[in-house]
Amino acid sequence: MGLLSIFRQRAFWAFFGTGLIVSVAYMDPGNWGASISAGAKFNYDLLWVVWLSSGMAMLFQYLSGKMGLAGHSLAGMVREQVKSRPLLVGYWLLAEAAVLATDLAEYLGIVVALHLLFGIPMLTGAFLAMLDVFLLLLLTRKGIRPLEYAFIVFVSVIGLGYLYEIFLSRPDFAGIALGSVTPTLNAEMALYAVSIIGATVMPHALFVHSWLMQEKARRMRLGPKALPYHLADDVLSLFLAGLVNAAILIMAAAAFYSRGIAVATIDKAYLTLEPLFGRMASVVFGVALLAAGISSSITGTLAGQSIMESLTDFRLSPLLRRIITRVINVVPIVIAILLHAEPLQILVWSQALLSLLLPVPLIPLILFTAKKDIMGTLRNRPLTTAVSALFALIILGFNGYMLYSIARG
Repeated sequence: MGLLSIFRQRAFWAFFGTGLIVSVAYMDPGNWGASISAGAKFNYDLLWVVWLSSGMAMLFQYLSGKMGLAGHSLAGMVREQVKSRPLLVGYWLLAEAAVLATDLAEYLGIVVALHLLFGIPMLTGAFLAMLDVFLLLLLTRKGIRPLEYAFIVFVSVIGLGYLYEIFLSRPDFAGIALGSVTPTLNAEMALYAVSIIGATVMPHALFVHSWLMQEKARRMRLGPKALPYHLADDVLSLFLAGLVNAAILIMAAAAFYSRGIAVATIDKAYLTLEPLFGRMASVVFGVALLAAGISSSITGTLAGQSIMESLTDFRLSPLLRRIITRVINVVPIVIAILLHAEPLQILVWSQALLSLLLPVPLIPLILFTAKKDIMGTLRNRPLTTAVSALFALIILGFNGYMLYSIARG
């Protein structure tokens, strides 16, 4: 059954949505920080990393969602397979660290967007940003489906916003084509390349996709026959996310690099767009950033909930669990604001940290989806496992090169 024929089926659109919720993780403010910095600093040279990362993300999210169709969540399966209590606690702490690094970027995106659009002080914005907890509760009051509809709006705002920005910036299409197919990497680019990977193949998204799909499989009584729908959902949603990520880098290269404008802050990117392309360009930038921050923050909260429920014995109400998660996650934001840390650099480094933490969900995901006793008829084919392992090695290679480059100064 081809993808195009699946897209024409009403049953697919009744299924569609889980991949969209996950895809927002790949358009979060961390991606903005990594891609704006890369485009403004290196033109289109790192665009190939965006496409490579998007392809890897598509495969890994497919595996995660497939595990959910088989009736398992990734974190739940880790708990079932790991018998050592200290090892399990250590794993949980590493998984929570990945969620914290993700939330750092998402919160910063909301805070910065509120500051740029409405002049709200950053410290005040840090506490206002916690209100997305209640938005999440409102959207999930009647299940996940209303949340999926809301994410169609979020993704549309982000995508249309950047389509508008690209139209205004008039990029060099020959440069885009060259940057897409010509791998270029040196020590100076290493941090930004790894940040793009960490902002695209995100640890928390690998956890939450299996959990959301497990819930959907139970609710809709899905089984292996739904695999083609999951594949189509995954490909469509993450293809759109890849286009948005590429658009962010392309806009930064066209608007800033081509004009010799050094962009060291998100504020400068926002303020520079207005004299270049008019007030509407900067407003669209800010609104899209706000939509990206809010939507990806909701996905991050769901990921934190899935990890806590699956890896610990904590018994908390959903409201209390989400409030505690939000209070914990707001602390590093407040500290960063009080220390006058630059949000753009925090975003870049937080995404690099996420890339370093990728083996935490990635290794068990590849191992578990290759086992017949776990996956049944949904077990990976040997070629799928081999390609997944190759992608994992590529990510480790990027991480190693970045650490080597930093150590060498």
